[in-house]
Amino acid sequence: MPTITEDCIDGFQQYYARPPERPKKKSFKQMIYDSEDNSYFGRTIESWAKIGIFYVAFYGVLAALVAICMWAFFQTLDPRIPKWKLDRSIIGTNPGLGFRPLPPVDNVESTLIWYKGTQHENYKHWTDSLDDFLAVYKVPGLTPGRGQNIYNCDYNQPPPKGQVCDVDIKAWSPCTKENNYNYHKSSPCIFLKLNKIYGWIPEYYNTSKDLPSNMPSKLKDYIKIVETTEAHKLNTIWVTCEGENPADQENIGPVAYLPVQGFPGYFYPYQNSEGYLSPLVAVHFERPKRGIIINVECKAWARNIIHDRKERIGSVHYELLID
Repeated sequence: MPTITEDCIDGFQQYYARPPERPKKKSFKQMIYDSEDNSYFGRTIESWAKIGIFYVAFYGVLAALVAICMWAFFQTLDPRIPKWKLDRSIIGTNPGLGFRPLPPVDNVESTLIWYKGTQHENYKHWTDSLDDFLAVYKVPGLTPGRGQNIYNCDYNQPPPKGQVCDVDIKAWSPCTKENNYNYHKSSPCIFLKLNKIYGWIPEYYNTSKDLPSNMPSKLKDYIKIVETTEAHKLNTIWVTCEGENPADQENIGPVAYLPVQGFPGYFYPYQNSEGYLSPLVAVHFERPKRGIIINVECKAWARNIIHDRKERIGSVHYELLID
């Protein structure tokens, strides 16, 4: 008579008995479809149907919840008005200054504008880059919504609601495409643009009495002249471009600003209106010294614009070299 221990061992061996050997080909086919119990991959059709219905319902409900959450989220947003503005935004309240043309893409970290004035192929990149950048200013159709809402603004005529100020490209002469932006005469034009910050209102230096001590003397004199002759134009974000070092200041030569030495105040505040284009200042270097690198720093001047070279706000640096 078998003992209890022997019964346990027999039961264990039967429970964990190796299944009958089958040819690999037959075993693989049976894994896909077993004709004995009419199952696929170990499950009957009814079982697979229940699993399918469950996952369809589960992911359907999940997708519906996500869609409802996204819909509720987008109801809180305005396509033209940012939720976080000025001090509460990442951009902040201090606009940066940019310049065009930019160096080639393969040398994106460089800020050097270098060419030979007598060779068209050498300065072709710079003029083509300006053509691309200024295309939206010349062809209204390239800017969505720009056309019927263009308004001829002036210091005494700000744009009505829903309209945007026109940018007069004819006032940039001789910095025009037809004139190769004067690159062929070794007196190139660089365009400056103030970065857009929604709702930012500039605080102008519109009087000559309390100008900052670090403001260039030429700009101070210019503001005094405007104050005397055209006081209504004082609401301007002034612009200066100078050599960074004493040697650069000697080599930079005369500089002209077109159409005026700054960004007119009637372009501000920026409200993300359809068809809006930022004002530009064409900086014309009339007689820069050739064959030497000239370090140039341009600054935008307003009471609420802080200049910081490290953070690249309020000013921009680039180099000019004409062989």
